[in-house]
Amino acid sequence: MKRLSTVVAAGTLAAAVVLTPAAAQAETLTLPLTDAVASLTTAEEDRTGYERNAFRHWVDTDSDGCNTRYEVLIEEAVTAPVVDARCQLQGGEWTSYYDGVTHSDPRRLDIDHMVPLAEAWDSGASAWDADRRRDYANDLGDPRSLVAVTAAANRSKADQDPATWLPPSAEVHCRYISEWVAVKLRWGLAADPAEQDALTTIAADCDAGTVVDVTEAPAA
Repeated sequence: MKRLSTVVAAGTLAAAVVLTPAAAQAETLTLPLTDAVASLTTAEEDRTGYERNAFRHWVDTDSDGCNTRYEVLIEEAVTAPVVDARCQLQGGEWTSYYDGVTHSDPRRLDIDHMVPLAEAWDSGASAWDADRRRDYANDLGDPRSLVAVTAAANRSKADQDPATWLPPSAEVHCRYISEWVAVKLRWGLAADPAEQDALTTIAADCDAGTVVDVTEAPAA
């Protein structure tokens, strides 16, 4: 399954968010980043009952032999790998935008859930059924949802939100929070007060032309 293409123009960050009923009649709605941040629902988080295996992930949704992890690696390669019949990757090159590190060995990369599974649970996914959590964990419909990054960066982030963790490369912070907000809105997830404050502060320092292209999440 090929993911939707992403275009990041100067001062513009494409992303996807859940549409309100009034906006849902249009395929895409474009919001300034600051407005997208402000549109997040603010709520306290609750991790009660969380288990990582509540989100079935790295499934092969289109039965082409490549599970979600490999679909992301294939799509995000800056130099395309050779893909064999078992979806093993030979050659290829990837750049982890969190820290600017380039690797030619896909085993040194993790696929990060932009909004971690535990954070999603805390923010509303605890109320979802198993199928919706699976869809979230394998979201190939929005290229912001899953990102190939160095294992070190991913494990440093763990399940933290932008109030306590941002990518080591400061120049990508605006891109990062744009993607974070996109995923939260796409899936109808809330932000806790500290997270909301951090996003608001960072967004205020981003280029005034930074926008978020809004599209609908998969149907429940």
